[in-house]
Parts: sequence; structure tokens; C-alpha cells
Amino acid sequence: HIISDGVSVNILIQEFGELYNNRNLPALRIQYKDYAVWQEGFKTGDTYKTQEAYWLKQLEGELPVLDLPADHARPPVRSFAGDKVSFTLDQEVASGLHKLARENGSTLYMVLLAAYTAFLSRLSGQ
Repeated sequence: HIISDGVSVNILIQEFGELYNNRNLPALRIQYKDYAVWQEGFKTGDTYKTQEAYWLKQLEGELPVLDLPADHARPPVRSFAGDKVSFTLDQEVASGLHKLARENGSTLYMVLLAAYTAFLSRLSGQ
């Protein structure tokens, strides 16, 4: 998600397939330069300035540490070493998550991220 998201990657793969099979892609309704012009105009407006001020206030100072219950104390020196936990969802749960995403006009990633955020909030009380 640093570079792209699942939806965009799927579109890119599909379009490469079309080009590989010597098919033309449909013309785009808008070009990137149209978006860039819109964004530059938005950045000079009052809405942008209000939103910027809000987020600068929200994010000022030190970021809070998420205080999760742990089986041992935090080390004195912060480490960015991570790990992973693998699991499998049964078909019924997976289908329900996909349905929830569709009903809310979002992606599965967004649904799972919201669930993870709620889980961390419940664990930490933050």
C-alpha cells in the first residue's frame, strides 16, 4: 500500500493483459493532468486550509504510544523488528467480509483495517 492498492494493481494487470493481447484500451474520461489541475486549485481554497489546520493540530507534538497489554515490558531501546501471524478464515466469514465491503462501497482491505483498528482500541482502551 505504499506504492499502490489492490484495486489499482488489479486494473493494471488487466490492462497489461489487454495490451499484451493487442487490444486497445478505452479512452480515459480524465487525464492525470486534469486531476493535478483540480488538486492545485483545491489547495488554494478555504476548505483545504481548514482541513490542513485541523490535521496539523491533531498531529502536533509527540505521537502517543499505543499502550497494549503485553507479556513483558517494552525494551528501553525501540526496535522496529516485526513478525507475522498467519491464519485462515472459513468461507462463510470470508464471504461475509466481502459482502460487508461491497455493501459499504469499500474494499476488503478497508474493512479489515477498520476491524484491526477497533481491535487495537478495545485492547488498549485508547
